Amino acid sequence: MNLNNSNMVKMVIGMDIKKQLENRIFEMEKVAQLFEIKPFDMFLLGGSACILGGYSYRATRDFDFMDLNYSSRLDKVFVHLRDFDMLEYESTLISPIYKERSKKLDKFDYLNIYILSVEDIIVSKIIRLEQKDIQDIDELIKIADKKVINKIIDEVLSRDDLFESKKKYFEEKLPSFRERYNV
Repeated sequence: MNLNNSNMVKMVIGMDIKKQLENRIFEMEKVAQLFEIKPFDMFLLGGSACILGGYSYRATRDFDFMDLNYSSRLDKVFVHLRDFDMLEYESTLISPIYKERSKKLDKFDYLNIYILSVEDIIVSKIIRLEQKDIQDIDELIKIADKKVINKIIDEVLSRDDLFESKKKYFEEKLPSFRERYNV
């Protein structure tokens, strides 16, 4: 592997951030056990999923995850993530079958922590296409399957439970995404 200094620095920083993110989840597991909270599923997307899955090394310290109608009792567990966004399904550009493509992180033995597929994460970023998202997609597209991306886009567009304003904005950004990444 031929890494230049810049890529090497990013990787080292990414490994450090990955360890920090993992430690927060380990803390969550301990608290859940302490309060006798039954194990639950958690589906991560965004930067934390990319780092934990080894998809990219961009620095992030926040957690984005899908709201699976969690009980308010879990607040004492989630607080250990520190900075997080619990995303409502109806306002998130995600396929109805994202769970089928997700990958369980076996490192965690009490909670069921999953990361979304590279392709699902890419599609979820299309709605914004800000500089940070473009940089992420530039990296992720190298390991993604464009046929799967197209399938997920179709799945998102076919959702009738997605907020109409989100779907409209997604549709507006889609041509730019398709042109830039030849998808």
